[in-house]
Amino acid sequence: MRAVDIIIKKRDGLELTKEEIDFFIQGFTEGTIETYQASALTMAIYFRGMTDKEATYLTESILHSGDILDLSAIHGIKVDKHSTGGVGDKTSLVVGPLVASLGIKFAKMSGRGLGHTGGTLDKLEAIPGYNISMEEQKFIEQVNEIGIALVGQTGELAPADKKLYALRDVTGTVESIPLIASSIMSKKLASGADAICLDVKVGSGAFMKNVEDATKLATLMVNIGKNCGRKMTAILTNMDEPLGLAVGNSLEVIEAIQTLNGKGPKDFEELCLEVAAHLVLAAGLEQNIEAAKKRLKQQIDNKEGLNYLAKLVAAQGGDASYIYNPDQFPNAKYVLDVLSDKAGYISHIDALAIGNAAMILGAGRSKIGDTIDHSVGIVLEKKVNDKIGKGDVLAKIYSNFENVSDSIKLVLDAFAVAKNPVESKLILKIVK
Repeated sequence: MRAVDIIIKKRDGLELTKEEIDFFIQGFTEGTIETYQASALTMAIYFRGMTDKEATYLTESILHSGDILDLSAIHGIKVDKHSTGGVGDKTSLVVGPLVASLGIKFAKMSGRGLGHTGGTLDKLEAIPGYNISMEEQKFIEQVNEIGIALVGQTGELAPADKKLYALRDVTGTVESIPLIASSIMSKKLASGADAICLDVKVGSGAFMKNVEDATKLATLMVNIGKNCGRKMTAILTNMDEPLGLAVGNSLEVIEAIQTLNGKGPKDFEELCLEVAAHLVLAAGLEQNIEAAKKRLKQQIDNKEGLNYLAKLVAAQGGDASYIYNPDQFPNAKYVLDVLSDKAGYISHIDALAIGNAAMILGAGRSKIGDTIDHSVGIVLEKKVNDKIGKGDVLAKIYSNFENVSDSIKLVLDAFAVAKNPVESKLILKIVK
């Protein structure tokens, strides 16, 4: 078997076999297939696409290029969630404790953020003492003991994906739906969960800009998961404005705590309940989505979800008192108001611009190795459809340096104002 023959076959639009894909991915991972040959194949895939069968084979090849977590020692069904990335997305901090409080095992490995805001791990590290590193055996023991663990990746999961992504990033092939799907699903499958709910973001602040492309991606990922024996759901959600109000690490943790106290932003609570409800259904605790949401809402009302967040933090070395008293989080030195220069109804908030404004403040990384400032960020005072007058506060900027003119301009320009209200919907579609 030769790499060039596989490249030519895909270039001509033919379906690759499992053996051909395994040969290529193994060779590329080990270095026996050249980088320029892998570049040629990814470009051929970009233009020719892949069948669901091919994408499943590709996912499995990437999956088996490294370690796979064996979570069979965890009692009961193990659930996980994944977001394709968004501004203000802190759903794991609410969804995990909520489902764990119902006795469902939430075993999650997360990553750090690279871009406009921190990842889940960066947000958790805003809590003093929280330890994201854990050996596999301890991870299993903690999930069995308290029903939840949220850590960084252990071992070397899907090393082929790291090599492929680095290559795609510099060869213009990042936007290929089969390559995106196999990248995401190889890591999710390697993490060992039985049921996975995917939150596929759509809109200006998301990778997928329209519902049609997002549906293709979601459908492919669901099919790959099912082909590999997992229970799968994908939810398409609107990222034409930031999720919730807070953007920035400790600010988002505080908003998650408020949500578990029943006092969070409506859109954020709605998404958390939707994602968690599908995991409840996958675990077989309820038969329909409304019953699952009702049960989860009870876990907010009786503070059990909040208690499980505190249990998680304490189990991983963090100071759980912050969960019950979030006023302890350090404050940024300066809080500055961004004032509207228009009157009318907010029709759109450019989530990416808000995220970039937060990154400039130090809430995210422009390159690997950048230090995160957990205390800084942006809190929106207005959302889409809100009526505003000239001079109203649109957002508050939390900064540790006084001159934030670049962030103020980005935030101000992010708000589009219309004469009349517009329709806005958070949950766009469910794919099963």
